[in-house]
Amino acid sequence: MRTSLHEIEKIEQYLLKRGNPEEHLLMEAKMQLDSELADQVALQKQTYKVIVSYGRQQLRQEIQSIDRKVFRLPVYASFRSSILSIFKKS
Repeated sequence: MRTSLHEIEKIEQYLLKRGNPEEHLLMEAKMQLDSELADQVALQKQTYKVIVSYGRQQLRQEIQSIDRKVFRLPVYASFRSSILSIFKKS
């Protein structure tokens, strides 16, 4: 069965805990009765986890790139010195 955009939206609201508590309970009841819906919810939840993980990986790479530029290139020595002086122990 092809998941409609409406169903995807309902699953998203459930996973992100949007909407009222009654809708949340209704979705849980529907998942108990419909194993295909429960599978779709599990798949969408796993998809969100992959997206978050990818975003974190991208952010980590950006931070490492900035670190390489700012804290290793000689042109930024003065800036590096200023930043490190802020964190020196007194």
